[in-house]
Amino acid sequence: MAESNEYVEQRLKKLDELRESGVEVYPYSYNKTHNASKILEKYTELDEGEETKDSVSVAGRIMTLRSMGKAGFAHVQDETGKIQIYVRKDEISEESFNVFSKIDLGDIIGIKGTVFRTKKGEVSIRVKEFVLLSKCVRPLPEKWHGLKDKEVRYRKRYLDLITNPEVKKTFVDRTKIINAIKEFLVDKGFLEVDTPVLQPIYGGASARPFKSFLNELKMDVYMRVSNELYLKRLIVGGFEKVFEFSKDFRNEGIDRTHNPEFMMMECYWAYADYQNVMKLTEDCYEFVAKKVFGTTEFNYQGNKIDVKAPWERITMKEAIKKFTKIDVDDLDDAGLKKALKENNVELAGDYKRGYATIALFEDLVEDKLVQPTFVIDHPKESTPLCKVKRGDEEMIERFEPYICGMEIGNAYSELNDPIKQKELLEEQALMLKKGDDEANPMDEDFVESMEYGMPPTGGLGLGIDRMVMLMTDSPSIRDVILFPFMRPEE
Repeated sequence: MAESNEYVEQRLKKLDELRESGVEVYPYSYNKTHNASKILEKYTELDEGEETKDSVSVAGRIMTLRSMGKAGFAHVQDETGKIQIYVRKDEISEESFNVFSKIDLGDIIGIKGTVFRTKKGEVSIRVKEFVLLSKCVRPLPEKWHGLKDKEVRYRKRYLDLITNPEVKKTFVDRTKIINAIKEFLVDKGFLEVDTPVLQPIYGGASARPFKSFLNELKMDVYMRVSNELYLKRLIVGGFEKVFEFSKDFRNEGIDRTHNPEFMMMECYWAYADYQNVMKLTEDCYEFVAKKVFGTTEFNYQGNKIDVKAPWERITMKEAIKKFTKIDVDDLDDAGLKKALKENNVELAGDYKRGYATIALFEDLVEDKLVQPTFVIDHPKESTPLCKVKRGDEEMIERFEPYICGMEIGNAYSELNDPIKQKELLEEQALMLKKGDDEANPMDEDFVESMEYGMPPTGGLGLGIDRMVMLMTDSPSIRDVILFPFMRPEE
């Protein structure tokens, strides 16, 4: 998006002329008393041509401009919306009108005036005082159509926010969603806490970390891939319900649902199991939807979904059988390998029945789970941090919720046997040493904390970015992260 040097030079010339005439083009402050949306709302009943004596003071960016010699109209946009202003040379000072005559689209101004409705029916402000607050020396992009180029929108989010009002609403909704989750958890007795972002040993998820070096202590450090192991230490320490909104960092692929930096909400609940946490999850989604949007029904990319509890519950093996007719339990290893081959499903590592089951599910089933669904009881190979399924030593008490083919969270009946935990982490550390860069490292301090006794615990991680995607009908995770990571421009 290359701006014409000619247009920039024209604006810089106006800037110099204003300065030469004694105008402060970048003043320090402005007393703004009203927002555009509130004015439009308050005066919606004005008749055409009706004027008030009510004085208002607004500030914002000029988005449209129509000059008619001794008068002019413009639309000023603040964070709440746009409002039209009307400027007449004989109603403001000569100095102010001189400033107005050198205004460009994108300039930020402050005005004081009275409210009226034009003969064409638009609530507007008749300007009595006019002040330039910031000169825009680069022309705004595509002024009549907004900023459309997605790459530019993500790289220059400030322009995206200026020219596409619906984008700003998405991020307002994001904040409301986060606040609603906090309200829900606090009402349930959870305490919000903070844990380290920079960690000497990463863990809590199968992920490749970002690595750095701490010069003062001459040691390697890692950006966290999860806050799970620290929150469990707090459960050991006596807290019974804790949660944290954490920025996590995983050195993995970038696509529609993945960004190297993303937000999770993780919570841990002493004396609960994954059944309790399932209810917590669906209740949380329902509460947030009603609180922020007033409904549990959404349209996401052409799919109508309803997050009202209760959600469907299905085991991973049942889901595979339902959507592919493959009955994992009826197949021996040879049959399972054949099913993989016939469906073009590849394993990332060595063959194990659990890995084969997970691969079949991820490749053939995930995208078919449109309505909110808990996929429960996963193979034990999927994580070293979870209790085995009661009555089935090959499975674990884990669930992942899915909506519109997206995994939106992860939860366990947490493993609290320190002996078993140490064995599993040692196995993971060996896998890491052999080249599996997503295996968990050994964390001796975490295991030691569990040796002091951790109560039965249910844990949950919810992907906040994906939740916002769903509730705002945003097709990409980059649409709901203000500054998504981008490859540097050449």
